[in-house]
Amino acid sequence: MSARRLSLSRLAAACATVALLAGCASVSPDGLRGAVQSHTASRLPQGSQLPPTDATDATAAQDRIAQWLQQPLNADNAVRIALLNNPGLRARLAQLGVEDAQRVQLLTLPNPTLSLSRMLSPGERELERQLSFGLVDLITLPWRTRWQGMVMEQATLATAQDVLVLAADTRRAWLRAVAARQQLQARERMHEAAEAGAELARRMARVGNFSRLQQARELGIQQETAAQLARARLAATAEHEQLARLMGLWGRGMDFQLPEQLPPIPASVAALRSGDDAEATALRERLDLRALRSDLEHLAERRGWSRLGAMFGDIGLGYSRKTATDRATGDSNVTRGWSLDAPLPLFDWGGAASARARAELQRSAALLQQGAIQARAEARSSWMRYRTAWDLAYQQQSEVLPLRRFIQDETMLRYNGMFVSVWELLAEARGSAQAVATATEAQRDFWLAETDLQLALSGTSAGAPAALSMNEANP
Repeated sequence: MSARRLSLSRLAAACATVALLAGCASVSPDGLRGAVQSHTASRLPQGSQLPPTDATDATAAQDRIAQWLQQPLNADNAVRIALLNNPGLRARLAQLGVEDAQRVQLLTLPNPTLSLSRMLSPGERELERQLSFGLVDLITLPWRTRWQGMVMEQATLATAQDVLVLAADTRRAWLRAVAARQQLQARERMHEAAEAGAELARRMARVGNFSRLQQARELGIQQETAAQLARARLAATAEHEQLARLMGLWGRGMDFQLPEQLPPIPASVAALRSGDDAEATALRERLDLRALRSDLEHLAERRGWSRLGAMFGDIGLGYSRKTATDRATGDSNVTRGWSLDAPLPLFDWGGAASARARAELQRSAALLQQGAIQARAEARSSWMRYRTAWDLAYQQQSEVLPLRRFIQDETMLRYNGMFVSVWELLAEARGSAQAVATATEAQRDFWLAETDLQLALSGTSAGAPAALSMNEANP
């Protein structure tokens, strides 16, 4: 009898320990934003933060945004504002909090079931009490805790990828908006020169010193530059709107100022010496590959449980106490006992569940291989675009623009000496403005290529294969 009591005490102690472990699972106070921040901190501008959950911190964040908007907005501050203020990112982080709450709910043991019954007969009254709970949920709690941790790690990595994509999109929008302003200024100078030429042509034609054909040519140039100016104004407005949208700004917040020029290109290319270096960095650092590896590891661990889980996933343990009372004498007889409910594997031997786990593992391995191949290709092509864009931008800055300035200065000198006509001077003014616009495009393309390269090396890409949904993998 004492041995039986000792065994029951040990069982009760084990159940209490597991129940205590289940009670330790709790929802993250910040909705796992700290975990996302740890994955992205080194890949974002220094001091970047995610939207806070506390109302006081949210007010302080809006104050910082207002301060950044009071001065010409640089690319890093634009990214910081987008991370704090973009509604889509806030929704994605809130969804991560939902998934964290679901994790805790899945790790919380189901409430035990209490059954009460009262039976009457002519000579006896019976009162039965039964307490039962799922034994499998109790036994598998340590494994489920580990599995759910993997689930949330992958969800965190997916959210971190969304953060990096938003940061890259915002940086691209800032570059395009600033470049559009520069090109608008160049188009305005071209149109001013064309207007001057058209007006001069009208006057000279009026006094008979210009043919109608020559006047028509100058008027055609004016109309062409006017159309280019209209398109440049539209592009500048559209890029400004796109940047404001990514930063979550509207109303008065859209009146922010941008710098007059793009940042100068660096004196040399990045530290990566070749596409091989870019490939190795991407395979080592990319978050989407890390998420795919995590998914593969999770499915490999879960495969052994799949067959047993399908066969014996509903085992239940119960304790009952029945009191029978003689209605004539009032004597009571108490009986106690344990019950075990286990399914009999007569029809489902777990073969389908095992085949599904094997297929899921094969799919995850194939997706990881596909992701690695795509990451390799994207890293190498992004590095080549980056290197080519730097060569073109450097050529524009170091050779083309100085040459155009020399031609413009020499044309002005010859015009002052009356060696060239005013039409050559105006044509050179338009050519110089076009050269500035072309150099701006090359400078913009370099910084866009640099942004794409950084995302391809350490984050993800729009075409990367999606990771498996690990929420389906719960035992």
